[in-house]
Amino acid sequence: MNEALRQLSELDMAGFRRDGYLVIPGMIDQATITSLRQTAETHLAAKLAPIEYEVDVQYPGAPLSADAEGGQTPRRLLHALTRDAVFGEVATRDPIRQAVVDLFSGTDVELSQCHHNCVMTKHPGYSSATLWHQDNRYWSFDQQNLISVWVALGDETLSNGCLRVIPGSHQLDLEPGRFDAALFLRTDLAENKSLLAQARPVPLNAGDVLFFHSRLFHAAGRNLTAKTKLSVVFTYHETTNRPIENTRSARFPGIRI
Repeated sequence: MNEALRQLSELDMAGFRRDGYLVIPGMIDQATITSLRQTAETHLAAKLAPIEYEVDVQYPGAPLSADAEGGQTPRRLLHALTRDAVFGEVATRDPIRQAVVDLFSGTDVELSQCHHNCVMTKHPGYSSATLWHQDNRYWSFDQQNLISVWVALGDETLSNGCLRVIPGSHQLDLEPGRFDAALFLRTDLAENKSLLAQARPVPLNAGDVLFFHSRLFHAAGRNLTAKTKLSVVFTYHETTNRPIENTRSARFPGIRI
């Protein structure tokens, strides 16, 4: 790797390999954050499709039906990359582009258009909690080696549902019985309880960027504040890591960056 082109330090990359996640404070300038947030808020106000609602996922705290109180609460604005040029510029250009290349040790990288290509929202009152999981449950690739990039468009705290992670859990190989049918970590098992005791929150400020491995166990609570929390999330993989044929991952091919 060309040392002059690096975005991350050796210490950054070593921390990511050890913990499975890395936070770079203030990586995205505030003018860009304002543009991203204003665009997201405009699309939310218009309920611009494609969009996923809290009722669609039925996670804990979600409205029971579309007709119930809060039933029209958005959860994700899908396909962020093609929504507006501002999202594509952030996803495919430096500093994020070079940082992702660094974390993949300088190999050629593609931006996935499947699943984490979205604006994540947590609205007051009707946002749901996301249980403990690994993001590989969403993808079908030759290797479980993808990296998601989470850009905070505002402050993220435990009160408004920031991510919680289990450091180093991306290196674990757990027996299938430790997961439920939806591939969430079972919280009733003693061995899982000891693992969950190691969890820590990842608070972020607007402009901070969280990089995390697709095998890292993470979860998020509900938004208990009066203000909507917004984040934009993209996922990357090496060009040599190919989607499995006839899967959703294969139907949404990546874009080389």
